[in-house]
Amino acid sequence: MYAVCVKFDLKDGKTAGFMPLMRDNAQASLRTEEGCLQFDVLSDPSKPDSVFLYEIYADRAAFDFHLASDHFQSFDAATADMIAAKDIQTWTEVAQ
Repeated sequence: MYAVCVKFDLKDGKTAGFMPLMRDNAQASLRTEEGCLQFDVLSDPSKPDSVFLYEIYADRAAFDFHLASDHFQSFDAATADMIAAKDIQTWTEVAQ
């Protein structure tokens, strides 16, 4: 299992434009990427310009496939000017 957590800090006034694009990207990932097992888009009502993603992939290769996908590339280009800061963390499952 490969988990990805992303925190976006959006520029003022960009949330309304960002969220539909983010939801479309998440839905396309779940619908078209066999290795995308979960893709949650979360927000805190008290921090409307912050968005948190929790994504689960079968493995690193599945995440790399996601990054190369047309829908992600389109999302990334369309939202680049909306994002003030982005923090990405990746996690791998600990063998038990």
